Amino acid sequence: MDYRNLGASGLKVPVLSFGAGTFGGSGPLFSHWGTTDVEEARRLVDICLEAGVYLFDTADVYSAGASEEVLGEAIKGRRNRVLISTKASLPTGDGPNEWGSSRSRLIASVEAALKRLGTDHIDIFQLHAFDASTPVEEVVSTLDRLVQDGKLRYIGVSNFSGWQIMKSLAAAERHGWTRYVANQVYYSLVGRDYEWELMPLGRDQGLGALVWSPLGWGRLTGKISRSKPIPAESRLHGTADFGPPVENELLYKVVDALEDIAAETGRSVPQVAINWLVSRPTVSSVIIGARNEEQLRQNLGAVGWSLTQEQIGRLDAASAVTAPYPHFPYRRQEGFARLNPPIAG
Repeated sequence: MDYRNLGASGLKVPVLSFGAGTFGGSGPLFSHWGTTDVEEARRLVDICLEAGVYLFDTADVYSAGASEEVLGEAIKGRRNRVLISTKASLPTGDGPNEWGSSRSRLIASVEAALKRLGTDHIDIFQLHAFDASTPVEEVVSTLDRLVQDGKLRYIGVSNFSGWQIMKSLAAAERHGWTRYVANQVYYSLVGRDYEWELMPLGRDQGLGALVWSPLGWGRLTGKISRSKPIPAESRLHGTADFGPPVENELLYKVVDALEDIAAETGRSVPQVAINWLVSRPTVSSVIIGARNEEQLRQNLGAVGWSLTQEQIGRLDAASAVTAPYPHFPYRRQEGFARLNPPIAG
């Protein structure tokens, strides 16, 4: 396992981390992800630690807190061997203060997460979405106080736009508060929007990407291609509307390239897709999920080897789409490109 700094921080994280969204699964979305109980979770944690994967990601909305509870039980007795990443801000109830990032909500959310996880601190705490109803100064100052109190070690965001991140970072810079060092983002071979604005921002501002859904919301498993429709047992039938959309032709082009390279390397389609992500600029860690030991071991096989530059180029070409305005002139026109050369293919 390789290890990288999380953004501009000194925290070392493994290039693969484990997503605990499958733990304690319940509800219309998370029950499709997985229903891993405490005993099964302990076994998956064992396998991760043996492989050098010690970062585990969860959130308070995953199965109404059950994911955090199961993870807390699974790491009991070995808290000093793991890093915990969790998130808050999305609604956890119908009350007016059960959503968002107000001072009251953040303090209550952190205290509740600490209790569910059975720990006295969270290593990486991220806002799960931008709260436009709360001033950024209130949000960032509250997070800074929680860091000073020792309840949070590092902070970050997830699902923010570029201007939302920069407004928050500017407030932190202005007041000397703790800065974000992590950006948990959707990024895959069938979803490269991260590259247009958030990747350059991450490089400039020292934000390390923690990548969620590296297999395109379950589409890059090798079970779907031009000649293979979505299997009857696929979770996509129940979860596709919750995740990022993908045009079929783009999916098929990417899978065609993945299948060719998988055959050349003796690796699986998911392993090739994850390996491509590990090589991308600003990526600190790719979050892998697994409902059982076999899936986990397969995903762990995505590292410890490298694609050739020629193979990376083929995957880049197969997954390329036209950038949205105002980004496309910088890709297409020489004068624009000279001013801001792209940092990714």
